[in-house]
Amino acid sequence: MNFPSELKYTKDHEWIRVEGDEAVIGITDFAQRELGDIVFVDINTVGEEVAANEVFGTIEAVKTVSDLFLPVTATVLEVNDAIDASPELVNTDPYGEGWIIRVKLNNPADVDALLSAEQYQSEVNA
Repeated sequence: MNFPSELKYTKDHEWIRVEGDEAVIGITDFAQRELGDIVFVDINTVGEEVAANEVFGTIEAVKTVSDLFLPVTATVLEVNDAIDASPELVNTDPYGEGWIIRVKLNNPADVDALLSAEQYQSEVNA
């Protein structure tokens, strides 16, 4: 399994990559493996401020639907259009082309409280 060290992680299996006062968020390699084949991603919070640990959308696999939780308080700016047409990108490239949303961070320092790659790897016992 892949755990890029430049990312921060949550116990709910989301990752976040900070880019200035914005960030890109997706689900981890571990999460996509657990879910199986992703068939649909539903995000209806674009333009809204969502609090840390609150649901910003759902991800649907062949056999289940799971909530997606925002790692930090932020405003959802955009959804990755590529996953609308090809949701399987979340499976094949979860840290690259399969990213889910871009957000504007309320407080970039909040990211510091999230898990490092090593901590997340220990969390999932990988």
